[in-house]
Amino acid sequence: MVEKDRELQNMRSQLEALQSDLDREQTIKGKLQLQIAEMSTTNMTLEDRSRALRAQIDFLESDSKQQSDSFADMEARLQEALRSAEEAHQKLIKEETERRILFNKYQELKGNIRVMCRVRPVLDPSEGGEAKIMFPDLKTSTQIDVTGPEEKSSLGIASRKVVPFEFDRVFSPSVHNQEVFGEISQLVQSALDGYNVCIFCYGQTGSGKTYTMSSADGMIPRATHMIYDTITKLKEKSWTYTMEGSFVEVYNEELNDLLTPAVDGKRKLEIRHDDARKQTTVLNCKSVALDSADKVEIMLRQAQNNRSVAATKANERSSRSHSVFILKLVGENSATLERCEGTLNLVDLAGSERLKHSGAEGDRMKETQSINKSLACLGDVIEALGRGSSHIPYRNSKLTHLLQYSLGGNSKTLMFVMVSPLEAHLKETLTSLRFATKVHNTHIGTAKSTKKTRERVSDSS
Repeated sequence: MVEKDRELQNMRSQLEALQSDLDREQTIKGKLQLQIAEMSTTNMTLEDRSRALRAQIDFLESDSKQQSDSFADMEARLQEALRSAEEAHQKLIKEETERRILFNKYQELKGNIRVMCRVRPVLDPSEGGEAKIMFPDLKTSTQIDVTGPEEKSSLGIASRKVVPFEFDRVFSPSVHNQEVFGEISQLVQSALDGYNVCIFCYGQTGSGKTYTMSSADGMIPRATHMIYDTITKLKEKSWTYTMEGSFVEVYNEELNDLLTPAVDGKRKLEIRHDDARKQTTVLNCKSVALDSADKVEIMLRQAQNNRSVAATKANERSSRSHSVFILKLVGENSATLERCEGTLNLVDLAGSERLKHSGAEGDRMKETQSINKSLACLGDVIEALGRGSSHIPYRNSKLTHLLQYSLGGNSKTLMFVMVSPLEAHLKETLTSLRFATKVHNTHIGTAKSTKKTRERVSDSS
């Protein structure tokens, strides 16, 4: 125990050093953002001066020498103002580039695979008794303690052990989606900066995965609204973006397009990988150009209606498939000729549950077996990445094959482990938390953006 305490102290010292580094990076980021705001104000002031000078030039323009001299003077002042405005604009673009570099260094300090835990509230007293779950680390909100099921010793003495778990962040039942999104918004920004990002919810049926991901104020609507707002602001820094969204599900190891109703006849979907660009394309899958937030909400409703859902004893309306919202972002900078291509995958995994607990039979049993197999494959992929294995078994499951470039070292990954607060779900809760701990202890390398600079092409007459 003394040795373990010593190791714990060392780890805490390392953590404090890392936290200090993060604080320093955040301070630098804040200063850069302040400079950008100041340059934006200067740029607007110069543009106003430029318009006023042009108006005076028009007024003074005449054949008289005096007006001609005034015109020359005003023209010189105008050119100087335009040069100043151009310098301010170029500095603004440079500051944005530096912000991206610092921001993603800050992200790397946090680690490219993170795990957060969320405990849903009790929705109704009729759900049953609550498990004993405690949140002892109120300052950093990184620990959750779960009192396990009753165990009897060889002498027949009953006892219950408290099992502690630690993650990057733990959300208690009182936390709302807005605060949860505050923790993942930086990863959404990374997708805009040209990185592949994967955010997925893992947990048993009824633990709140779909609510967290796809509800009216869930992660998908919030992420797309943030992207629209950010894209609008980036226009003044010469960045323009295009967005395309698609929605698929993995059901019984088959890919289905959730934006194509079954009555229209579904075509077989095929996964194609571009190793050079680190991008994935799903052939025959409907893709929608997203030029307004309303389109995203329409997509969510349509996908939810088409998703495979069935009843189990664990939950009357249990999602029987993994749903994947794929958002492709392509940005181009007309001033620096940079081009970045990022993908944001928001994944609502099917409910993980033991076959005995779910009470599934027939087709439902096949579905549960398929779900558990694909989740096991996901764990195998993450474990192989952590070992630095030369072979990563992406192809053992349609889910991991689809997310290949958003799980590996060239990506940023966040897993939400969703937890039910009920005593009846205690064993499933402990299983989920142990799997999440395994993921949390994995290092998958350093992410790289798919950013390129196009060659300048000179005009020829």
